[in-house]
Amino acid sequence: MSAKTPTPTTKLVQADIGTDSAYGAVSPPLYLSTTYKFNGFDDMGVYDYGRGGNPNRDALGNAVAELEGGARGVVTASGMAAIDLVTNLMTADQLIVAPHDCYGGTHRLLTYRAQQGRLRVIFVDQNDGDALNDALAQKPTLVMIETPSNPLMRLVDIRAICKAAHSVGAKVVVDNTFLSPARQRPLSLGADFVLHSTTKFLNGHSDVVGGAIVSKTEEDGEALAWWANCTGVTGAPFDSFLTLRGMRTLHARMDIQERNAMAIAEFLHTHPAIEHVYYPGLKSDVGHNLMQAQQSGAGAILSFEVAGGRNAVKTLLESTTLFQLAESLGGVESLMSHPTTMTHRGMTEEARKIAGIKDNLVRISVGLESETDLIEELRNILPV
Repeated sequence: MSAKTPTPTTKLVQADIGTDSAYGAVSPPLYLSTTYKFNGFDDMGVYDYGRGGNPNRDALGNAVAELEGGARGVVTASGMAAIDLVTNLMTADQLIVAPHDCYGGTHRLLTYRAQQGRLRVIFVDQNDGDALNDALAQKPTLVMIETPSNPLMRLVDIRAICKAAHSVGAKVVVDNTFLSPARQRPLSLGADFVLHSTTKFLNGHSDVVGGAIVSKTEEDGEALAWWANCTGVTGAPFDSFLTLRGMRTLHARMDIQERNAMAIAEFLHTHPAIEHVYYPGLKSDVGHNLMQAQQSGAGAILSFEVAGGRNAVKTLLESTTLFQLAESLGGVESLMSHPTTMTHRGMTEEARKIAGIKDNLVRISVGLESETDLIEELRNILPV
């Protein structure tokens, strides 16, 4: 009888475990060496120099690629480095179509790269069929998708956009940071690349900055690895070691964090001080049906608009002690942030307005604390 293929959870827990050939260490060793001996004259071993290759970085890249169902994973020094890396596959006259409501750092990077003449970019509402078709008619080289969007949790149809993009010769890259492969696998929906800020859910402990990009084909993976080595944006060995260590608990963390997020969303949805809750797990959310079609869960991030405007938000954020007032997301601890003055402050006021990011919007990254404690904290700090 043939052995059953292990589940993704088991594969991740076991990633690189028990592979040490020197001493039989169960946990993979940390390799900090910057350089490696050649076997002899003109005879290089597996590794030669740390920027181009490292066992810990390769172990992490392989684990992320396995989770996403891709051919190769390239590990970078940050999520932004991963986004910038994929643009190296483009020439200056080529076009990228990006979401109008993407992460502020992504919006800033693409805007200023365009101003430098490094690429051309169009920001478009990808749920507006006419606007998206008009953009695709300009024959872009790359289409970038961010779903759910940061911070409004808007969903777009990955499969449909991939099909439309491929019909005009474009490749598609999906930012899967918010959900991780524990909840969404864009390559299986037609994407050519999937990228992560591994700082977030993959690492899960708010103590490492990193990124990764997984390609569907080995050819694209080789091109990305070449550019990563050429530009020097590869991730550090210790960061890779810690990230893989954190990833082993990804599925367990996500299950608890998602349950907490659902409970908080339901509580906020009926609270009189909340004007709107953005969380696809709610049946009332505009993206709920699409979530069920392309995700295996709603994730652990939600946003909401507070009645009373900016002043009410200031009071709320300065009143909490359980939620940390901080940027980032995906850690074991719960965080609150104000996109206008924090994660999306790099966007112009007009760009934020077009994206629908209001001054009274608050984003929560839900952690592993007790659901009861989190809701009680919100009950105490929200206006009556």
